[in-house]
Amino acid sequence: MFGFSIFMNDSLSEEKKQYIRQMASNGFVGIFTSMHIPEDDVSAYQKRLIELGSEAKKNKLELMVDISGEALERAGFSLEDLTPLKAIGVTGLRMDYHISNQQIADWSHQLKISLNASTITPKDIDELKEAEADFSQIEAWHNYYPRPETGLDKEWYQKKNQWLKIQGLLVQGFVPGDTELRGPLYQGLPTLEEHRGVHPLAGALDLLASNTDIVYIGDAGLSENVQEQFASFQKEQTVLLHTEPVDEEFYEYILGKHTNRQDDARDVIRSADARFREIPSIPARNTATRMKGSITLDNEKYLRYMGEIQLTKYDLPADEKVNVVAKVIKEELPLINQIKAGMNYQFIRKEGR
Repeated sequence: MFGFSIFMNDSLSEEKKQYIRQMASNGFVGIFTSMHIPEDDVSAYQKRLIELGSEAKKNKLELMVDISGEALERAGFSLEDLTPLKAIGVTGLRMDYHISNQQIADWSHQLKISLNASTITPKDIDELKEAEADFSQIEAWHNYYPRPETGLDKEWYQKKNQWLKIQGLLVQGFVPGDTELRGPLYQGLPTLEEHRGVHPLAGALDLLASNTDIVYIGDAGLSENVQEQFASFQKEQTVLLHTEPVDEEFYEYILGKHTNRQDDARDVIRSADARFREIPSIPARNTATRMKGSITLDNEKYLRYMGEIQLTKYDLPADEKVNVVAKVIKEELPLINQIKAGMNYQFIRKEGR
């Protein structure tokens, strides 16, 4: 399940509304926003939240709002009765550390509540149980980290998530966007440090493989190409890869949909479908060094393997029996290692389908 972020620093422009519609049509299910309000801007934030809630409802999207108790009251909403928030389209609140577990438990009977995944302790779980919290309404959301070098360690993250899931909680994490990075640092908003600057879908698939149930785009922008890649994965379970030709004659032969074999190879992704294609006679040509992301075609010197299509996971030496036909664009190389056994992938031209 994927979501995205909309920040309320400015009013909800028509451009932002269009972005919300696009993301919804591409299979995203929720919006995350923050409500830490400057002293002089209370009325503007209340208006913007109402507007954002309206757009969320129109597009059938969840709306999770990061708040402090003080911010909620300053914006004109009651801490005791969350019905007005639900009425404007807010479906969940992400709590900060100033709010008691008793208050969280009470709110969980009115609205979905997300807690800080990194700081939840066994004591918190016990107190929430004692307070009769509705655990079906409670999720564990990690932070994003604007400053480089402060994002979480992956091994720690995986272990923490494993414990959270044993407690029965859904777990969320953030990956950076690839446009409109949030200021003032503009270094992306990932949960894991190793995802900073990485292709958003590659980061998202890595989180899903790390005991994460929900992945949100931390930054406010996602390019149309990457939106299309998320849509392809969500709707067709297919990883789209933009490619450039190296050998024009056989380029068309490798384009299209493929499935990684169930017996997942160490060094390459092997197309399970290649043997079923109409195989031309393939002479040896462009038998160059196979850099990571090379798309190759076994030539006639490989005898019965002729026509096999592979995608290299690592740099491999040249082989006179293997032609290099195309390559995955540099920005999408991190996606290759997220294509697991039995997964679908599709080679398309760099300029699109």
